[in-house]
Amino acid sequence: MFNDEQHYLLKLYRDRVARRSGLMLLLILALALAAPIYTPQNPYDLAQLNLLDAKLPPLHHSPDGAIYWLGTDDQGRDMLSALCYGLRTSLGVGLITTLLSLSLGLLAGLVAAYSGNYIDSMLMRLVDLQLAFPAILIALILLALVGQGIDKVIIALVIVQWAYYARTVRSAALTEMRKDYITAAICAGYSPMRIVLIHILPNIIPTLLVVASAQIAQAIALEATLSFLGLGLPITAPSLGLLIANGYTYMLSGTYWISLFPGVVLLITIFIINITGDRISALLNPRLQ
Repeated sequence: MFNDEQHYLLKLYRDRVARRSGLMLLLILALALAAPIYTPQNPYDLAQLNLLDAKLPPLHHSPDGAIYWLGTDDQGRDMLSALCYGLRTSLGVGLITTLLSLSLGLLAGLVAAYSGNYIDSMLMRLVDLQLAFPAILIALILLALVGQGIDKVIIALVIVQWAYYARTVRSAALTEMRKDYITAAICAGYSPMRIVLIHILPNIIPTLLVVASAQIAQAIALEATLSFLGLGLPITAPSLGLLIANGYTYMLSGTYWISLFPGVVLLITIFIINITGDRISALLNPRLQ
């Protein structure tokens, strides 16, 4: 007999689209994590750069015999190496942001749902206020105030995204609290902490997974947008958004590959994450099956 987790994993594996998108997502993660091992160059080590190799087209041979499969940028960086390092940073920012904002939103949503009264009203009005403004606008204002840096970008994205989790957790928790098993637990004298952690939390995890899968893609897209606008990561840090921005001024001069390849990688990554999240959503929601 399979338990619920094994049953979900088995159904996910049997779904052809979910299986393929999941394998592609694992491949992207492996390529990003192992970038320092297999890439021919550390694109952010100035000692390895040669300005004479700047803006070389794809499949071009350098004077020392190296092959630049995807060409080079205006600083002589190997675009293949830069893409792998940039993908590593973008995925890291997206995952860390999702974990932190999920934790903060989970805490706020559970407190709001179980406490009720003025605490619930105060937290939800704060959520409503934040959700009334575009996420990119709030992130731009925060980064304009605190400056650039990976840590500052993560903090800004956490502040932007926690409200989505808080609203979702509160709604799912209130639905569970209306059920008979919660009433029975309260009548049995269980402590609020036990009711929340043992009874409510496990039943809202599927909903959180669906929201988290979508928010990872949004966090990656937001980080790339902020870096493209010059308010995200500093120029010394690898990022897909920065790579797109570096080649933007050369798009009309024929040096298209500097922006094209990072844009394609960013698009494919976000697409695969969204497809995987959509299949997980269909799996965990019987109404969508």
